[in-house]
Amino acid sequence: MSKLNINITVDILLAAMDRSQYRIFNGELNLNIIGVRHKNTRANTFNDVLCVLFEKEGVWQLEQYKCTTDPGIYYRTNPCNVDGTAIVVPMQHRSLWTFGYHQGKYPALVQNKPVTVFRDGNKDETINTDVTTGNVIKQKGYFGINCHHANAKRESTQVDKWSAGCQVLAKPNDFDNFMALCQQSSKKWGDTFTYTLLDQQQLSDKP
Repeated sequence: MSKLNINITVDILLAAMDRSQYRIFNGELNLNIIGVRHKNTRANTFNDVLCVLFEKEGVWQLEQYKCTTDPGIYYRTNPCNVDGTAIVVPMQHRSLWTFGYHQGKYPALVQNKPVTVFRDGNKDETINTDVTTGNVIKQKGYFGINCHHANAKRESTQVDKWSAGCQVLAKPNDFDNFMALCQQSSKKWGDTFTYTLLDQQQLSDKP
């Protein structure tokens, strides 16, 4: 597996979820899908981590995949929406995803419930999430915020057009493993999945 950019352990994740008073899903293969957004949001690289935390035979397991949780530079400067590019708000988005096809092309997790996003409307390369600036608003709705992979054959290094707000895994093999876990989980827990997005600083117990 490629080297990840953020140090994450089971204990760190559980503590961060608890501090934020987010629900932690217990039970055999009951998935906690948790994105961790790197403090450097300017990079246009897959420097974030998608974590899958779950119990197996009573023991916590953690899978980690290189991903992006924010849009690439192309869609920051060329937003699809007149209000600006979509940036998923760090919070717990309950039952956000279900099984479907990304852009009708291949199996992925697709939006099932409304999602809360920032709309960054100044069309520069920097991610802006400060709603007091006048350039950023919050919206909740159905915006096609899916979880999918980037290049289908090899690991991607630049986000560019791979994300306009979706949560995107860099490596196709990682995505296949992730989807297999979701399929296994769905046999017991159903076919909707909650997504929790954390900022990197939320992993620390220091203010």
